[in-house]
Amino acid sequence: MTNHSLKTLITSSLAAAVMVASGSALADYPERPITLIVPWAAGGGTDATARTIARALEEELGQNVNVVNRTGGSGVVGHTAMLNAKPDGYTLGLATVEVNIMHWQGLTDLTYEDFTPIAQINYDSPGIQVATDSPYGSLEALVEAMRSEPKGTFNASGTGQGGIWHLAFAGLLMDQDMPADHVTWIPSEGSAPAMVELASGGIDVVSTSVPEARSMIEAGRVKSLAVMAPERLPNFPDIPTAGEVIDSDYYTGAWRGIVGPKDMDPEVVATLEEALEAAYNSDTYQGFMDKQGFGTEWRNAQEFEQLMEEMDGILGEIVEQVGLAN
Repeated sequence: MTNHSLKTLITSSLAAAVMVASGSALADYPERPITLIVPWAAGGGTDATARTIARALEEELGQNVNVVNRTGGSGVVGHTAMLNAKPDGYTLGLATVEVNIMHWQGLTDLTYEDFTPIAQINYDSPGIQVATDSPYGSLEALVEAMRSEPKGTFNASGTGQGGIWHLAFAGLLMDQDMPADHVTWIPSEGSAPAMVELASGGIDVVSTSVPEARSMIEAGRVKSLAVMAPERLPNFPDIPTAGEVIDSDYYTGAWRGIVGPKDMDPEVVATLEEALEAAYNSDTYQGFMDKQGFGTEWRNAQEFEQLMEEMDGILGEIVEQVGLAN
């Protein structure tokens, strides 16, 4: 055998060995625990959702899924940590709809295109809540009253300035041929303080997910006039959709989904997508979400990416119309 032939044989053997080793390692994924980054504080709805899907995912993958909270910057810190991780499948993130909002407001340069989408696991539609003693018994009556009064006559709350519930409400105003800022938005630290203000008469309207308003609704202190959703919510079948009571096909909401850094191996993504679908359909996850009243909505990697792209355009336009674009 010539030196050239021997060299070629050795090179081919090494290449084959690398391919076999690589394939074996991929087939064994995951071989160690996975970290799931949550961009919001422990104890909240996003954190609870993350910990529940993590438990269900552990059962499918046979590895621990450790939840790590990385808070700060209105979600910027945690989402940045997700995309800066190694794209090896061992650091994932529970991304939230803020991915479609933050960059329009100049808070960060990251967009949905900086992530590898794996699966959407949650979607919550906003409800329009008023106090029980409010003179407006339907969304139609409320919209007509807001339209007939000068800008700033009504106020609303439910989240911070530029948060998803603010933008969802502003989008509804735009859909009903009113300026996005026709109703004054009063920033709040979340739905809970806004609901208290609503019940005490300090605020006219609260836009927030119906599960977040549930306790006040059940206590008889507030009522939900409608949800901005294509269909009635299974856990709240008595609340009509906006489309049922006003001439509108507008709806939006808050999504949560599992993502990874950009450029992940497609086979790892496929493994995670399959495991996540089983975890999503498990009693562990579905039982928890049903008990909390949270919306469950599944989209695979491709469908999830399409949703993020669509909502990015919708929310970007609303951010601009509200005057928060930077």
